[in-house]
Amino acid sequence: MARILLVEDDESLRRFLVQALKRANHDVTDYGDGDAAYNCIRNFRFELLLTDIVMPGMDGIELAKHAAELDPALKIMFITGFAAVALHPAVGAPKHAKVLSKPFHLRDIVAEVDRMVAA
Repeated sequence: MARILLVEDDESLRRFLVQALKRANHDVTDYGDGDAAYNCIRNFRFELLLTDIVMPGMDGIELAKHAAELDPALKIMFITGFAAVALHPAVGAPKHAKVLSKPFHLRDIVAEVDRMVAA
């Protein structure tokens, strides 16, 4: 079981992800925007940050940068329809971050989360 911070502005997708990850026995805290998630991550420890990139307010890349500064051991996975943005070196995303492109199947994201937290 891993402590996961999930940040996704699409409420229905966020609910599906929370349910799937909880069924896989993970402890999931979720937020719909980067600003609220950053306030949380400043006060609590997580093993994995699972975040969308394009969100209102603080985007996922900025959130991941700040989160990695707070906890360099934090594992980061971006879930996005804009994988090329996350992978472009100019955006400065943490180099160890994994990118999973939307659309994806819930079992695929759960399997990838399991692999990341096991490593």
